[in-house]
Amino acid sequence: MQVRFHLPDFASQFKFNLVFSTMIKKCPEYFREGVEIASVYGTFPQSLWNGGRTTPGMCDINFAKAVIKTFNKNNIPLRFTFTNPMLKEEHLSDKFCNDILKLANNGMNEVIVNSPLLEEYIRKTYPDYKLTSSTCKRITDPDKLIEEVQKDYSIVVLDYDLNNKFDILEKLPCKEKMEILVNACCNPACKRRTEHYRILGQQQIAVCKHIAKKTSRPLDFKDYGVADINCECADRTIFNIKELSTHISPDDIWDKYVPMGFNQFKIEGRTSTRLNLIETYLYYMVKPECKEEARFMLLYYLENNGVVRIEGE
Repeated sequence: MQVRFHLPDFASQFKFNLVFSTMIKKCPEYFREGVEIASVYGTFPQSLWNGGRTTPGMCDINFAKAVIKTFNKNNIPLRFTFTNPMLKEEHLSDKFCNDILKLANNGMNEVIVNSPLLEEYIRKTYPDYKLTSSTCKRITDPDKLIEEVQKDYSIVVLDYDLNNKFDILEKLPCKEKMEILVNACCNPACKRRTEHYRILGQQQIAVCKHIAKKTSRPLDFKDYGVADINCECADRTIFNIKELSTHISPDDIWDKYVPMGFNQFKIEGRTSTRLNLIETYLYYMVKPECKEEARFMLLYYLENNGVVRIEGE
């Protein structure tokens, strides 16, 4: 049995995800049956093509090299969240994003896509990358979803409004190719979600413009004609989201979704706190009876510079 999890974020949570992945290997007795890390997704700061979450700041290219090398050495692919829906032709030549794809262009890493313009460019320029169809596309019509799955994508991430609609899920083909987001914090059937993705894309472009100016002035989106987002959903924790109709529990994963043929599951949390991520990872991947010990050991390893050792080594 394979229960494959896609985790956030390879840059901001580099050490955390590396330690957690090592725990899975060295302490398998803590974990539910079949748990494995399928990828760590995210972006390096100043990636203009980034979407879904605004990522401010700058990134040293040597850090990017180290992150790519470290995860790949541990047989974990990186998936770049290049899902900005506001890209134009002029943005395709962005040096930083192209440099990142050149660095990671080893046949192992992947790109999550949303913009047809960027998808075409990546397919042509970097054909060795596997492409994932993003949940940002908001495909909720079953027939259109089936069409999407039949296209040349390695994975299609479902819109989480479909999460517990088993009358639809049971009829879908190629379930092993579909990825289900299990802990969505957004309101079910949110009417603002698509517009928020557009604003987040505009914000990411503004971040990169601001960096290019090399100014000491703090970034203000208003200076770039971009709105800000004040969403009450953003601060929801793993305990809050359990009340949402789109929530999927770990028991549901093993008792319902895996027997149906699904084995790809996404945990969101690129802008989540470390504390919330710890509780989320434990909730989904660790056996209930092992949570306390696993939590202690995870914190212990993190405190000890990420070095994971077990008795007898």
